[in-house]
Amino acid sequence: MLILGLTGSIGMGKSTVAAMFADEGVPVFDADAAVHRLQGPGGACVAAIAAAFPGTTGPDGVDRAALGRAVLGDPAALGRLEAIVHPAVAAERAAFLADRAAAPLVVLDVPLLFETGGERYCDRVAVVSAGEAVQRARVLARPGMTAAKLDAILARQLPDADKRARADIVIPTGGTLAETRAAVRQAVTCLIGSEGR
Repeated sequence: MLILGLTGSIGMGKSTVAAMFADEGVPVFDADAAVHRLQGPGGACVAAIAAAFPGTTGPDGVDRAALGRAVLGDPAALGRLEAIVHPAVAAERAAFLADRAAAPLVVLDVPLLFETGGERYCDRVAVVSAGEAVQRARVLARPGMTAAKLDAILARQLPDADKRARADIVIPTGGTLAETRAAVRQAVTCLIGSEGR
């Protein structure tokens, strides 16, 4: 099995590219979806988050907006949250890989792959990337997003240029969906063809 880490900064189209890999028959582990499950109703992280950040949970699990306010701009609080969430996500990732041991290629879709050292679990890394103007337009079109909030998020992320420099594959997402899909198909073909080399 070849493990491809898929990452990219906010608004670069990573979720779209992950779906394209899945469309090609490649199993995709979505770290964000795992976090949502772990923080949802009855999720494995809810009790620990409630204890560490009072007032951020309820019957529906974690109130992500309240939790975001509790940790945004507070590195110590963010560190406490990551100490709760990251080990739980790692356990889900391990189970995903064990269940798909026969697959020739799997994708680990991890937004903060480089920032959390997650590339050490990957054989190759693909970075999705678009121009800064495209990125900002996409993100600022999201409900509740502001320029200040976007800047705070970007400050926590490795710059796009650094991600591209560290990538084995760069998948451009600033053009048409057809162009992006063609890049994904080419990556799948190359990666499966290179397995075992």
